Amino acid sequence: MTKTKWVGPAATLWFLLYGALGAAWALGAPGFPWGSGDPDGEISLLNWLTPGPGGWAITAFCLIGAGVTFAVTRSAMPVWPAWPLAAVLIFVVPDARILMGLGYTPLLVVGPLFGWAPEGLTFADAWPWPVVNQVLCAAGGLLLAATALRHRRRDDCRCATDWTRPEAVARWGRLAVYVAVAVPLFYSVTRWSWGLGIPLGVSERFLAEGEAEEPGIWQVGAYLATAGAVGCVLTLGLVQRWGEIFPRWMPGLRGRRVPPLLAIIPAGVVSIAVTVTGMSYVRVALTGEIDITMWGTWLPSAFWPLWGIGLAAATLAYHLRRRPACPHGLPALSTTG
Repeated sequence: MTKTKWVGPAATLWFLLYGALGAAWALGAPGFPWGSGDPDGEISLLNWLTPGPGGWAITAFCLIGAGVTFAVTRSAMPVWPAWPLAAVLIFVVPDARILMGLGYTPLLVVGPLFGWAPEGLTFADAWPWPVVNQVLCAAGGLLLAATALRHRRRDDCRCATDWTRPEAVARWGRLAVYVAVAVPLFYSVTRWSWGLGIPLGVSERFLAEGEAEEPGIWQVGAYLATAGAVGCVLTLGLVQRWGEIFPRWMPGLRGRRVPPLLAIIPAGVVSIAVTVTGMSYVRVALTGEIDITMWGTWLPSAFWPLWGIGLAAATLAYHLRRRPACPHGLPALSTTG
């Protein structure tokens, strides 16, 4: 527990600093990341905000968040008020562009070495300030959530409830991994097909027009699908022994225990990004006109919230297996055999 003692003060500091930033925007400082400050923010739920009222609303929200975090840290109030505040920062503020940035970053790093980076695409394009701001807000939400988890009241311990016992965790954790692997593979199959010129779920005209408007677009889509498939393989590590013990083919690491955060942090970040992106896709699909015959453009993405939830559940199961002994004297969960 002492190793995470810093999360409460860090969360309080985050709210105070971001609240000050909101006040600065309200007073005319540049950089407001919504509305006119985000020309590509059509998919954002907060694109209607303006600097004046929006800035003061941010300041008020952050003052509430700082107060809740400080009180929870001091055990002066229950933790439940922290959850809706964290949910706003993690699931309402971000949009699909975080996942786009995560997908394009490896391409921008490795692509130039092989001469196949997208022409004209830069890190500034993948990570403009409004998207970086979303990452900062999600980080604040995670700090608040971590504070709430750490400061649950002693008489509300959940270390050994039925759903966290080893046999239960093994069961629902494995099911969650299967979901988190199946959904992105469904998406990947369609994008690989398009990259090969096969109109799976779309028309040949759709593929031709897309290639004419943006040459190489389907090859980039195939790359992103491949990145998703690699993620599927890594997801399997959440229930496999090699996800807890480095395998023999890794010199210098073989036989050593995998640090839990090495899996938990990236899996948690991706689960949030995927869930938010999936919710954006579903919202766009529900508010627009769907061509049933062009199911390849919308059906795989419609399952992305399920992917994100599955990955989050799989990550939680991994955490429950790898966490140390319960601070209240209950035994720790067994690891994967």
